[in-house]
Amino acid sequence: MHIVAALFVDNFAMRQVEGPSTRIDLTGVFFSQVAPQPVPCTMSPHLVVLIYCPAGESGDGILQVVFQPVGVAPDATPPMAQNVSPFRVEPGKFTYRLVRAELAVERYGQIIAHCRVGQGPWMAVPFTVLAPVAS
Repeated sequence: MHIVAALFVDNFAMRQVEGPSTRIDLTGVFFSQVAPQPVPCTMSPHLVVLIYCPAGESGDGILQVVFQPVGVAPDATPPMAQNVSPFRVEPGKFTYRLVRAELAVERYGQIIAHCRVGQGPWMAVPFTVLAPVAS
């Protein structure tokens, strides 16, 4: 199994079309966000991870997502946030997982969501925390 895509989104919806075929509607895809207030603060971005299971594989997997400041390895402890979720997908098909992290942000800058299935390779998804805009 492997990750096809991982994106931060405002909204995620699925719908059936002819076939039967499924469409995934992703809106508000982003890689940066303004902090809700000056740091320190808490942010909760939504990450959607799309996973494909080739035919002939078991279909049982574990998605691991570890949030770390840029430059910090995914296995460094303690992580900023972490999510581990088992899943089952029919071989030859796709599945998705929604991950909502509670990030205690101490400084502005980049955070990396390190994602992997099982013990596979890490995929790095950047998320940049921006300073609030003065009005």
